[in-house]
Amino acid sequence: MSERQTATYLSQRLAAAGLRPVPRFGQNFLIDLNLVDLIARSAELTKKDVVLEIGTGVGSLTSRLSDQAGAVLTVEIDNNLFQMASEELEGRMNVKMIHGDALRNKNSLRPEIMENIRDAMSRIGDDARFLLVANLPYNVATPIISNLLHETPTPDVMVATIQKELGERMIAQPRTKDYSSLSVWVQSLCDVEIVRVLPPTVFWPRPKVHSAIVKLTHVPERRSKFVDIKYFHEMVRALFFHRRKYLRSVVVSAMKGRMEKAEVDEVLSALGHGEQARAEELSIGEIQDLIEALRIAEAK
Repeated sequence: MSERQTATYLSQRLAAAGLRPVPRFGQNFLIDLNLVDLIARSAELTKKDVVLEIGTGVGSLTSRLSDQAGAVLTVEIDNNLFQMASEELEGRMNVKMIHGDALRNKNSLRPEIMENIRDAMSRIGDDARFLLVANLPYNVATPIISNLLHETPTPDVMVATIQKELGERMIAQPRTKDYSSLSVWVQSLCDVEIVRVLPPTVFWPRPKVHSAIVKLTHVPERRSKFVDIKYFHEMVRALFFHRRKYLRSVVVSAMKGRMEKAEVDEVLSALGHGEQARAEELSIGEIQDLIEALRIAEAK
C-alpha cells in the first residue's frame, strides 16, 4: 500500500477504477497513516495472533496486520473494494479474504467467520490469541462488537475505530446520559478504554461526527461469574429499553408471562430497590445481581 494514502490519492485511485465510496456501506477511509499504524500498534500483535478485520477497504490496515500477526481474516462487503484489495494483498500468504456481509443478522455473525478463526488458531497452537482489529463501518460497529462477545472463542482484545459517541457509551458510568445496555454489556466482560479521539478530517469522505479508537480487553474472570450469558444480555437490553421508566415497571414488562408481579416485587425488595429506582441509576454489579436473581426466581 502506498504511503501516500491521502484523500487525493484515494479519490484518484478509486476514480481510476471507476469507483466512489458507497454511503450505505459506511465507507470512510482513514487517510492518516500514522493513525492506521496506531490502530495496529494498540493491538500489540505477535505471530501467535489471529486477527479478524471487518471492512478491508483498500487493504492499508490489512497489510500492517499481515506484517505483525500470524494470520489475518479480512471481510469486505463491497465487490469493487474486494477486488482492489485482493490486488494489494496478493502474495500475503497469511491473509484470507472473505467477500460479503460479516453479519448473518443483527444478532449473529456469518458462521464461516468463526469457523475460519478457530481453524487458524488451531494451526498456531494452544497459545494463539484472537483479536478484532478494524476500522469498523459505523453502521455495523455495535452488532459486530456485541456479537463477538457471545462467540467462542471471544476475542482476547478488540481494537476498533468507531463513532466517538459509541465509544463514550461503552465507557459510561451510572447516572450519566451515555450509560446504556451497551455500557453494561461490554464492561461486564471487558476493560474498555478510548485510545484516541479522531476528527472528521482524518477520513475521506469526511464523516459528520468525530470518531474514536477504542480498545476492549476481555477479562475471563468476569465472564466466569455468569451462569447464562445469553439470558444476561437479553435482560440488560430489556432493562434499558425504556431507560427513564421506573425499574419495577420495566422488570414487570420484561417478565410478562414469565413471573407474577408479586414475584418481581419480592426480588426487587430483597435487593433493596425502592419504587423510585431506575435501571440507569444502578451500578453494573447491581444490574448483574438483579438479573441473576430474576433468572433464579424464574427457574423455580
